[in-house]
Amino acid sequence: MDLAINQTHGMVCAHHHLYSSLARGMPGPEAPPLSFLDILESIWWKLDQALDLESIYWSAKLGALEALETGTTCIIDHHESPNAVEGSLSVIAEACTEVGVRVNTCYGITDRHPASSFPPKSMTEGARRGLEENRRFLSEGGKGMVGLHAAFTCSDETLANAASLAKEFNVGIHTHVAEGKIDIAAAERLNSLSQDDWILAHGVHLENEHGLRGTVIHNPRSNMNNSAGYAKPKRFSNPVGLGTDGIGADMIDEFRLGYARLRENDVTESPQAIWEMLEINAGLFPESQQDIVTWSYPNMDPWHLAFSLGVKPRDIVVAGKEVMKDGVVMTVDVDEIRSKAAEAASKLFKKLDELS
Repeated sequence: MDLAINQTHGMVCAHHHLYSSLARGMPGPEAPPLSFLDILESIWWKLDQALDLESIYWSAKLGALEALETGTTCIIDHHESPNAVEGSLSVIAEACTEVGVRVNTCYGITDRHPASSFPPKSMTEGARRGLEENRRFLSEGGKGMVGLHAAFTCSDETLANAASLAKEFNVGIHTHVAEGKIDIAAAERLNSLSQDDWILAHGVHLENEHGLRGTVIHNPRSNMNNSAGYAKPKRFSNPVGLGTDGIGADMIDEFRLGYARLRENDVTESPQAIWEMLEINAGLFPESQQDIVTWSYPNMDPWHLAFSLGVKPRDIVVAGKEVMKDGVVMTVDVDEIRSKAAEAASKLFKKLDELS
């Protein structure tokens, strides 16, 4: 497909958490978290416990809308909602389809409910429910992978069962790997299980030669926000893609930040290195190459984009269907989604208060 210089194929967010779209403005923890585990326990693990199917739907729909508004037509999503497991992946897929965004989703299997130490010793009922939600969704024809939260929250039995399910459906595993130091043993525990079709999100604390197969997904903004450290993504022999870890799906903005972080670490670096991560993303979601985004900027070249703010899509065609025209989303009522999402967020925050 020949594209004009102000056009690209649809952008792909290679690691997203659509369930976090309602998190903005949510009540913070009583005390400032002092470590990566503190952040997980006091913020994100509390948020996912408060989710129900209604909030999952509106969070996914808002996240898909915001993705489309930034030229992202494909999302590789990683989901968790321990008190609303069954049916959750279908709700996400439905919400994205209604907006006109392609999604590949999975449920992050974990033994952390109610684990008191890490890694857990045996497989829990929560992990079994997550495993079965992945199985149900895939068996019904859903586009997805098998999700793992992170190795440090999973028993060896759970890791083995997840890998077995992925092989059964001929899909990869989508998991966080060595995002924080608490998960530093992930490579050793996953080494014998990993395959080339796995998605390894973060990899901040992986060794250079870690031995894991799969694509590492760099999430620069999230890693900075969580003070997780700099992943130095060019050191890996694995393919490396680019994700947001749930902080929106603006891949041009993430590219720009990724380049600034790369350049801070090595002044000789070029934005081409991060742009190539977006090409890796396209390979992970090949359907993106059937989509056409026409941008507001006249030259969609990495050296231009690294220093040009405010670049937005003007027209988007997904699978031959016009989903945006002159900057206006054609598929849904944008105001209704934002209004309903705000209502869902308000209910979600009340639940969070009850969990405090």
